[in-house]
Amino acid sequence: MLISLLGTGTSSGVPLIGCECEVCRSVDFRDKRLRSSVHVAIDGRSFIIDTGPDFRQQVLRLGLKQVDAVVYTHEHKDHTAGLDEIRAYNFRSGQEIPIYARASVLEQLQREFAYIFAERKYPGVPRVRTHEITNEPFDILGVRIIPIEVLHHKLPVFGFRIGDFTYLTDLNYISDEELEKVWGTRVLVLDALQQQPHISHFTLDQAVALAERIAPERTYFTHISHKLGLHREVEHTLPPHIRLGYDGLRISL
Repeated sequence: MLISLLGTGTSSGVPLIGCECEVCRSVDFRDKRLRSSVHVAIDGRSFIIDTGPDFRQQVLRLGLKQVDAVVYTHEHKDHTAGLDEIRAYNFRSGQEIPIYARASVLEQLQREFAYIFAERKYPGVPRVRTHEITNEPFDILGVRIIPIEVLHHKLPVFGFRIGDFTYLTDLNYISDEELEKVWGTRVLVLDALQQQPHISHFTLDQAVALAERIAPERTYFTHISHKLGLHREVEHTLPPHIRLGYDGLRISL
């Protein structure tokens, strides 16, 4: 399995318009974050988790030629706004692309992208096939995916486990029952927004504490705000097996 972090930032990520903080002025490429998204390549299959507003730029940068399915964590625009850009993969494959999400996310996509789901479609619009998921394991083209339900303040969000890889973004709470699904993960990608307390995201300290509790071989933080601090400085404060993610990072399993 090859995991590529397409984006590790937030809508308050970097460079932030008009911001003159040291992170926004940084020339370190690791401080230049697009909205959070992941590509997973496994057994010849190619999956995307979330298509944010930067999706087109992300897949062009990766040189991604194949998308077999898209899976959504939740309905916020920084995770869904790039759905239109999957049309390029329709053109390449000549096939509809299946999208997997809970009912509330599918309803939001159908409102936001009504032209995609219209009965009479304009030529060239993206072609998708929707699949509603619940908090039960499901298969995509023979690959088992386990949803992990967390809370983003009061909004239910799905994280996902694929083999020994677990992706948990946009959360500040996970129950012990859902945490059972994560035990034994070798690679964890986890939300760590900023240093200060936040209503709907883990702080850096909270993310470190959860990562230490889960104890995977490697943890990478994502959904990082410019408020977290410079990549090179923050990494010096972390345990050796916990790192900050950055856009373009590739992780082999």
